[in-house]
Amino acid sequence: MAPGTMPLSCCRAMPKMGDGAKKPASETAPEQRWKLQVFYLCFYGFMTQIRPGESFITPYLLGADKNFTKAEVTNMITPVLSYSYMAVLVPIFLLTDYLRYKPVLVLQSLSHISIWLLLVLGTSVLAMQLMEFFYGITMAARIAYSSYIFSLVAPSRYQRMASYSRSAVLLGVFTSSVLGQLCVTLGGISFLTLNYVSLGFVSFGLILTLFLERPRRSMFFNRPGEAGEAAAPTELDRMAIGDGSGDARGWRDMVLCRMLRELGALARQPQLRLWSLWWVFNSAGYYLMLYYAHILWNEISPTTDNRRVYNGGVDAASTLLGAVASFAAGYMKIRWTLWSELVIGVVTAFQAGLLLLMNSTTNIWLCYAAYILFRGSHQLLVPIAIFQIATSLSKELCALVFGVNTFFATVLKTIITIIVADKRGLGLSVHPQFYVYFGYFTLLAVVYLLAAVAVGVRHSRRGQPAELALAKGPCQLPVEVPAEEKSPEVGTVRA
Repeated sequence: MAPGTMPLSCCRAMPKMGDGAKKPASETAPEQRWKLQVFYLCFYGFMTQIRPGESFITPYLLGADKNFTKAEVTNMITPVLSYSYMAVLVPIFLLTDYLRYKPVLVLQSLSHISIWLLLVLGTSVLAMQLMEFFYGITMAARIAYSSYIFSLVAPSRYQRMASYSRSAVLLGVFTSSVLGQLCVTLGGISFLTLNYVSLGFVSFGLILTLFLERPRRSMFFNRPGEAGEAAAPTELDRMAIGDGSGDARGWRDMVLCRMLRELGALARQPQLRLWSLWWVFNSAGYYLMLYYAHILWNEISPTTDNRRVYNGGVDAASTLLGAVASFAAGYMKIRWTLWSELVIGVVTAFQAGLLLLMNSTTNIWLCYAAYILFRGSHQLLVPIAIFQIATSLSKELCALVFGVNTFFATVLKTIITIIVADKRGLGLSVHPQFYVYFGYFTLLAVVYLLAAVAVGVRHSRRGQPAELALAKGPCQLPVEVPAEEKSPEVGTVRA
């Protein structure tokens, strides 16, 4: 059984009874163990992000080293990333839990090695498409790292430990981008050499992965079952008891079906529905912009001098701004049941304007600035969405909701890619693509702002009867505020 606060407090209360003097040492050992595990996991998360060549993959493919055309990179190579991610997302989501995290992390490390081997050795479009396929696997496998932490600590520590692991990843991305930019600008290192350096780092990441401890339990498929692993009943456990089935495999099937049905009922909650839709639609557009932004930069400022390519610095700045925005979101104290649609609408309209600026300017620095602000504005809303979705859900339902949202966002992103970018669809070059993305975000902004107007009108109408009741005198009872307007955390958002 995992150490809890009660056994520790009892030991402190009776230090001289029987073997009470030995209990603190025996209880301290497991506590020190999970702390070391968390530290190692955060170190692992930091080191696996050190890939200094990642920010320069697009100029590397378009440059003299590989000499692919812009049409090949835009319409034949990059679209494979969306297809690969959609194809492997659900299998990896399930295998992560079933295999208890570590095997999927090993797969992710092997995929990273495959990416840089193909970048260094590959010369054909097919090799680069295979590289994008492995890139999709690494993206889908990120769920293994983000959920691994929950198998190490008690539920009371989830929020703090998740922030530690997330901070380690962001710090790794920032360090990697800065390192890559310094190597290119100050060191004059070629993109090919930078990719060899990245290959060395990802190979070291594989070694770190092998020393991760494989957890004995996971969220869905490997619940604690022995007496020594007793735990408080979870959503899955309660549903399993309700099903009353003796066959373990049968009740798992029943539980997943019931959880999916419960998701349908949860979709009626206005805030959960709104922020889930934001996650699906805005995330799809956000990642499409990310995939093609580097190609746009090369279009605006084509150069053969690697020292004048600042992709790493821009990625570092956008990562830093995103981290600051995420932190600032925790201090936004507004009534989200009333203002959510307006906030989302204003931010989305701002993003649409940034996309138009990126696509219409001929100044690469303006394009860089718009990209940084676009990513920062998206990261501002991510922790708010996480809190608004997760605040009323169990851990299992929360994981399922985010999994479903991510899947639908991936499907939408893939559909747009097939129509807009793929050579079998419209096969648009990068500038017309960004006009499409501008129109997409403009449409979303209009819908959100119209919804905000509707919420405002509905709220004002609800306020009128209360004002009339108060005007009639103290004898009249005020009209009760509708349930959906009551929020236990109306002004609180936790990053």
